[in-house]
Amino acid sequence: MNVVVIKFGGSSLSTPELREIAASRVLDSVRRGEKPVVVCSAMGRAPEPYATDSLASLLGPVRGGPNRDLLIACGETISCAVFAELLTALGFPAQAMTGMQAGIVTDERFGDAEIVQVDPGAIRALLARDVIPVVTGFQGGTRDGAITTLGRGGSDLTAVALGDALGASSVEIYTDVSGVMTADPRRVAGAHALDRVTQREMVELAGNGAKVMHHKAAELAHATATPYAVKGLRSNVGTTVDDGAPVDPDRPVTGLAVIPDVTFCRIIQGLTDDLDRADVDRDVLARIAERGISIDMINVNDAGVFFICDDEAADAIRPALSDLNLALRMRPHCAKISIVGAGMRGTSGVMYRVVRTITDAGVDIIHSTDSNITISILVPADQAVQAEQALHDAFGLGQGAVAR
Repeated sequence: MNVVVIKFGGSSLSTPELREIAASRVLDSVRRGEKPVVVCSAMGRAPEPYATDSLASLLGPVRGGPNRDLLIACGETISCAVFAELLTALGFPAQAMTGMQAGIVTDERFGDAEIVQVDPGAIRALLARDVIPVVTGFQGGTRDGAITTLGRGGSDLTAVALGDALGASSVEIYTDVSGVMTADPRRVAGAHALDRVTQREMVELAGNGAKVMHHKAAELAHATATPYAVKGLRSNVGTTVDDGAPVDPDRPVTGLAVIPDVTFCRIIQGLTDDLDRADVDRDVLARIAERGISIDMINVNDAGVFFICDDEAADAIRPALSDLNLALRMRPHCAKISIVGAGMRGTSGVMYRVVRTITDAGVDIIHSTDSNITISILVPADQAVQAEQALHDAFGLGQGAVAR
């Protein structure tokens, strides 16, 4: 079987017209002699009635647990039943399936479950009978039969996990934008879709704020060497993501991603003994972890401990550390800008160009971190768009542009 997995985001299924277009993409696959497996997100976005956030609002402030997961999983179930009936009405028999029916087994972390096993036997049985499986994204089930959800954007993860388990020749992620962009086109003039990026670049872009692909899905695709494409529903063109993407050392940066609304935390303690300093640094990080606070851009050195967290989580930092002998400085309303490119590896001077560009643009750099293919800088939130545009222009990321 030449199996392909085709995933549709909620915005691609929100109206009868869009569902007709989505169905045409599936039928094109059948006509090419492929065996499509469809993954659907919940239809539309809040306040539309079947969107995940609309369903979650029925429970008010409840944060997690089996009742909430059972409720919010209904959005995908409704979407799959509607889409499977549409395909059937068009003359192509289709069967809606929950994640659990499709063989997706997870742990018991309700609201953010991890996939522990995929048994595609039921899907293969449908394909053998020329029936198109239409699988709920975003959900699975525990070994005890409880429905679980995979976290925000988890339908991408469903698609990649099924693609790997089925040995699919490709995974196609359909969304409302035509692929992976060089930057957010709503914020940066000249931003455009990329033809091809490497798996590692996509992992970095997704993990640093690019919304076009769920970061866990990008990581799983990279780990399993599952090639995929991100396409616009209407245009049917987009970005291929695989490790065969060419790397141009003359263009070391592929794209930018931004995480807004973060707080910079700087922790300084007055002890001079190296052992005591190490103990305090470890205690600081342990207390933050115990409270479930996610931190990023972490740097631990003789000057102290530095990191960022979401603005919403910042209020929990101070009480967590209140009885330690240290000074805590917090700067809210920042933005993390990440410059990503496989061509950075082994290319000198990229950090210098970043600093020069930001400085020339009159933007303050509050903090920075880097890895082989990513440089991240922290800037004031009200200067973020200015910084993004300057970096996009300086590295020649616009179509036909020349790097400065």
